[in-house]
Parts: sequence; C-alpha cells; structure tokens
Amino acid sequence: MKTIMNDAHIKTLDEVRLFLAGIGAVDLVIDTQEDRYVWIQKTLIRFRYRQLSKVHKGLLLSFLQKISGYSRIQIKRLVRRSLKTGKLQRCPRTVNGFACRYTREDIRLLAYTDELHATLSGPATKKLCERAYMIFGQTEYQRLAGISVAHLYNLRHGASYRAVRRHFEKTHACVSRIGERRPPRPEGKPGYLRVDTVHQGDLDGRKGVYHVNAVDEVTQFEIVCSVEKVSERYLIPVLEALLEQFPFIVLGFHADNGSEYINQHVAQLLNKLLVELTKSRSRHSNDNALVESKNGAIVRKHLGYSHIPQRWAPLINIFNRDHLNPYINLAISGSPHQ
Repeated sequence: MKTIMNDAHIKTLDEVRLFLAGIGAVDLVIDTQEDRYVWIQKTLIRFRYRQLSKVHKGLLLSFLQKISGYSRIQIKRLVRRSLKTGKLQRCPRTVNGFACRYTREDIRLLAYTDELHATLSGPATKKLCERAYMIFGQTEYQRLAGISVAHLYNLRHGASYRAVRRHFEKTHACVSRIGERRPPRPEGKPGYLRVDTVHQGDLDGRKGVYHVNAVDEVTQFEIVCSVEKVSERYLIPVLEALLEQFPFIVLGFHADNGSEYINQHVAQLLNKLLVELTKSRSRHSNDNALVESKNGAIVRKHLGYSHIPQRWAPLINIFNRDHLNPYINLAISGSPHQ
C-alpha cells in the first residue's frame, strides 16, 4: 500500500511516545511511495535526528517503522542513507538489467540448423554458423556466428528451443559386467545349478505367481520355489532358502540374461556364498536348455498353465517345500543323486 501520513500535530517526542502507546491519532492519506520517502526525510529533519540521544533515536525509529510500514532494518537503511547523502530518494528496480543478445529468430534458426545436421556437437555447430555467415554470406547467421560453445548449449536447453524442436538420444547398449558369459563346467561334480523363472500367466492385466526352478546339471536334483514378484524384495529371501535345500555345496549358478538374476543384489548374495555366477551366451539358445526342459516336464506338469493370483505365492512355496520338491527328488525310480 502506498501511503503518506498527515502528522502535522505531532511536534515533540512526548507526542511521539503517546502515539506509540496508542493514545494519539494520525490521519492516513493514500499517495505514492516516493512521497513516503519524502515524509521520512522531513520527519528526520523536523525532530533533528542527528542531535537526539540514543533513547530518543530509538523512539523516533519506532515511530517511523509503525507509520511507514517498513521493517526496522529497512528504516535504519533509509536513515543511514539520509544522514550520508542529505537526501532520500527511491531507487526504482531495474526491470531488465541484461539485454537479450540472441532473439527468438536466432533460436529458431539454431533449431533448424540442428535438425538439418542431426544435432552435431557444440563446436561443430558453431563452425557451421561461422561458415554460413562468413563464407556463404547468409546474413541471418550474423549473431550465431559469434556465439560461444557454452552459450550454444544454453540455448539448446532453453524453453524457446524446446518449444520448436525436441531431440532425444536413443539408449546406448552396454555390456553388463555382472556374471561371466559362458556355460558352466561341472566336470562331473554336483553343485552347478541351472536356474530359470516360470510365470503362471496374467489375468485381466494382473500378474500371476512366479516359480523359480533350479536344477543341478549332474545329479538332476531339482528345487522349485514360488514368489509373488521377481524383484529383489521377494526374490533374495527365496533364493537363500532355495540354495539351502540342496544336499550338497552349491558351486555355480547359471541363468539366462534376465534382470531378475543378473543384478547387483543376486551377485552380492552369490559372492558372499562363494558361488560363481554365469549367464547364457548371445545366440546360444541351448545354454540353459536343461532347466527349460524341466520347466515343462516338472513345473507345468504339476502346477499347470492357469493363472494363480500372486497372493497365493507363500502357500504355494510351502507346498513346494513340503510336498513337491521331496516328490520329484525321491520318486520311486529315484533321481541320479539317490
């Protein structure tokens, strides 16, 4: 609010004290903010601020603060400026301190150039703008010819550029360093597992139970576990229980390239147990053929293909541990391990 106060009847510090106590009265008249500065200057002169004691100065500052609406620190700044320069004038805010050197037309021209040349690097784009203006005489590139590489990237990231053109780089494929890409080499020793995941189907967009199937390559000893989801929150505890159910020391863990097994959490678990992690090679579909055949012969045969909701995963896992796993490993014919 822009105001100026009619306080002509306040002439002494005692009247100022009465006003601050809420006894006196002041008429408020709407006016400009510049007149407020003039009023503060006149009040300081009228009460001879320089000659006042410290107590009276504080009293006058409280009066100025209450009437003007400024904060205490702002009043002190204005008083200090008035005492230093002898006058008090409002310093207006500069709306645009820095002029815009590159216009919207320049930004559109930069976007057009990037589209023609498939978004080259900053130095290469700068050189194109320089050649367009200096060699080929295209005057529209006059300002872009002198642009710095750093500011060129600033224009590319600005809202005006993105409103004209958007560019997305495709994801670059990289080699995962987790696990060794080779088939396991058991050399007749038990403990080298082939592991795969079997999904129990979707229903109306809802996922079903996941089965983790692990088969020893030499003895054909097999353990089946069930989880709600294949994230580390559900999978890591089940993998720990799965490895404990094998009657021999687990030496190897071979899986396909699925992210449920080839990740830092599984690698950390296997590394703690001194189990080597291997994964299937690209374009070698038979690297994990053993466990994939067991998926159909064991898991699908006993658990079927129908959708099973995820909430039944703990009960199915108990069934696998107490009934299915002993049955498939202790059948009448016996497994090679027996």
